[in-house]
Amino acid sequence: MASDPMASIPSVCGGGWAETKAAYRLLDNPRLDFREVLRAHSVPTLERIRQQSRVLCLQDTTELDYSGRPSMAGLGRLNYEKRQGLYLHPTLVISEAGVALGVTDCWHWARLPKGEPDLAESLRWVEGYERVAELAALAPETRLVYVADREGDLRALIDRAEQLGFAADYLIRVRHDRKLNDPLDGKLRAAVEAQPVLGTIAFDLPASGNRPARQVTQTLRVARLELKTRNGPGPKVTVILAWEEAPPEGREAVEWCLITNEPITTLEQARARIEWYRKRWWIEVYFRILKSGCRIEALQLRTRERLERALVLYLIVAWRILMLMTLGREHPEWCCEVVFSVEEWQTAWAIHHRTPPPSKPPDLGTIVRLVAGFGGWLGRKNDPPPGPKALWQGMTKLSAYVEAVTAIQTAEIKFPQKKRIRH
Repeated sequence: MASDPMASIPSVCGGGWAETKAAYRLLDNPRLDFREVLRAHSVPTLERIRQQSRVLCLQDTTELDYSGRPSMAGLGRLNYEKRQGLYLHPTLVISEAGVALGVTDCWHWARLPKGEPDLAESLRWVEGYERVAELAALAPETRLVYVADREGDLRALIDRAEQLGFAADYLIRVRHDRKLNDPLDGKLRAAVEAQPVLGTIAFDLPASGNRPARQVTQTLRVARLELKTRNGPGPKVTVILAWEEAPPEGREAVEWCLITNEPITTLEQARARIEWYRKRWWIEVYFRILKSGCRIEALQLRTRERLERALVLYLIVAWRILMLMTLGREHPEWCCEVVFSVEEWQTAWAIHHRTPPPSKPPDLGTIVRLVAGFGGWLGRKNDPPPGPKALWQGMTKLSAYVEAVTAIQTAEIKFPQKKRIRH
């Protein structure tokens, strides 16, 4: 599945009907708990986390649309009754530099029919923080930061983090303009806007849809505030306001208001939190890999239980693609054999260069670019680093190349030399 993520389950079962039937029996086996599969992946993920001084635990929700599979049992409504599917809420862990380390948790659910009593979906954010806090206890030398978008701005989560002694820090984009404990301070937004400018931050905003790439310069303001409760003083939080005061004409200003439990006193600390929040985008890339690269919405399984067991496998496959992309960007100087097998990198080299591979393994960045080239990445002077689509398509081609080379070597096939025709 990792070698050819876009293929259907019968396609990746190269042994024909017997292997395909075995795969479907595995997915149908009630003794295979998808949670145990994810826990098995969490073991090496934890080891990677322990090698870092700080990691970011990104959480977000995406919908899986199976409206075209009316016979699939156990689905629920999406935004309206005619659309059926599931919601997925994983925890993607990345290093502070942006390398994908693994998936440690996944909340997924199907909504009940409209009008029936159901669990509050906001629980996924609070429980998600609790799982991160539990993970932090297993990696005491590493500081974990829970990062979420506006949906995660819940008072229940802020209070729960304080109850757990901030076992993990949180960094959440503000959605609610909360009241403060001191009536003179008014509300959260006005209080941080009244602060003097701490400094600025500049970064390149990548192109998206009809929006061209451009450079953004934001002013930073920071305030340490105490939230209001019914019974007196509430938790203390730090609010960071990053505001683009002079956007280009016709362009919307880029503005983020973030809340964290950590005290922030310096410009470098504020800049670091903005950079952490910008890395939240990796979970959106991860969802794209899941849906477009692994094509999980094309799965044709008859029950939700089968679907859950397949989904957890694809969660790991999608992480592997993202890991390859981010590792190739952040550590291109590493040896390529940290990711690629000898057969893979030697085949990639031979196919691209049409020469025998070198005796010494090339660096990781070189082989990642070769594989991305198989997937359509051009590698021109001003092109950005390879993206996920070029890599998942390149890995599919590389898998076919390796299989062909192995078959030729095993069967000792020798092709006759072409005769030169004289005119």
